[in-house]
Amino acid sequence: MADGITRQSVLFPGLFEKPVVAMFDQQAGSSDGGALLLKAVDEGLRLTAALSESLGDERQAGKVRHGLEELVRQRVFGLACGYADGNDAARLSEDPMQKLLVGRDPVSGEALASQPTLSRFENAVEPRALCRLGRVLAERVIERHRRRRKGRARRITIDLDVTDDPTHGAQQLSFFNGHYDSRCYLPMVGFLTFDDEPEQYLFTALLRPGNAPTKKGALGILRRVLPLLRGAFPEAVLRVRLDGGYACPELFDFLDDEGLEYVVAIHRNTVLKRRAEKLMRKARARSRMSGCTEHVYGDTGYAARSWSRKRRVIIKAEVVRHPGRLPKDNARFVVTNAPQTARWIYERIYCGRGEIENRLKELHHGLEMDRTSCSRFWANQFRVLLTAAAYVLMQELRLQAIGTSCARAQVSTLRERLIKLGAHVVVSVRRIVVHLPASYPFLDVWKRLALRLDPQPV
Repeated sequence: MADGITRQSVLFPGLFEKPVVAMFDQQAGSSDGGALLLKAVDEGLRLTAALSESLGDERQAGKVRHGLEELVRQRVFGLACGYADGNDAARLSEDPMQKLLVGRDPVSGEALASQPTLSRFENAVEPRALCRLGRVLAERVIERHRRRRKGRARRITIDLDVTDDPTHGAQQLSFFNGHYDSRCYLPMVGFLTFDDEPEQYLFTALLRPGNAPTKKGALGILRRVLPLLRGAFPEAVLRVRLDGGYACPELFDFLDDEGLEYVVAIHRNTVLKRRAEKLMRKARARSRMSGCTEHVYGDTGYAARSWSRKRRVIIKAEVVRHPGRLPKDNARFVVTNAPQTARWIYERIYCGRGEIENRLKELHHGLEMDRTSCSRFWANQFRVLLTAAAYVLMQELRLQAIGTSCARAQVSTLRERLIKLGAHVVVSVRRIVVHLPASYPFLDVWKRLALRLDPQPV
């Protein structure tokens, strides 16, 4: 070969009429050619720039080879491209597309930060900086949608949900959780839904100890996000939608005092089951006649001993039938101050929480949010926030794909269709050319997205 180096090759002598040799000798090549879209999305949101500005840099300037903005971009873009492990840095240090994304010359530019450098970076971030980082993430998301909707929305729904993050080492604040039957963290993730749009947009991600109660951290998140939403959407009705783990006197008092609309599940107890019995009898009778699952809705005024006032409780009296099984009573209860009918509130409002599970699956399986393998808790919180930032970029990419075959694609599908493109990068005096396959099956979608993305910061 011209450079005098023997390249690794693979021979397939019997697959085709002629022997096929696979040679790994392409210079300045990358498998992430489509990541140019991510760079355009980030420039439009000004996300990584804002995140890096919120971090303080106490390093000695003369010894710095990788600026904070480069490090943040390297991790966020790497996560979005499917490289969740810090050890991936060793394999990507000379990748031309990854270097281009962080602002370096893709061919002659200095190598990207190594795994030890990224590890020191993640472990150097302190709690106050993480608080600023979380606030900036929420600000950028809300500002993006304020501009998109021109500050107009009838209703904004705030969803908070908890998921498990299994741990397998000596991570700080990792505890055994009986519900998940494992040692874990319990991150809380927040989403915003504007009117009746199908997408729930992530705005926060808070890592919590494995033994934390569900409600821990919820009030803090709400106190921080409400002023941002009210400033951006002054005429919108703000609705909070939560499951039963959040129900507590402090939360209900806060929601009432803030004038929020809320739909919050509550665990059944003796009093509520007694209130639901009349409806349960109707549901059982209907189920016996139809032989199918039946449910009846109603409501009642209820105040637990620890509550400061009586509140409306929606009752869903349900009898569940499965073939070969005995019928099962399934009474559910939701506390609300919404004025609609009980059936409407439960089916059209509360059951909408189920869509959040799809967002959590994307975070786990599409971006590996649970790759919290640092021993230090705050370093793991930083990783979760960086993963959240990568997810914000992917959600914006999906938003821009409206009207295409990728409009409702999962994160992993978006990556496979739009990001994972073989590319050959050529740098000249005047420009950088990224050569992509002419036979690319989603070429029309990619071009449409490239034209839609505004390169100017918002």
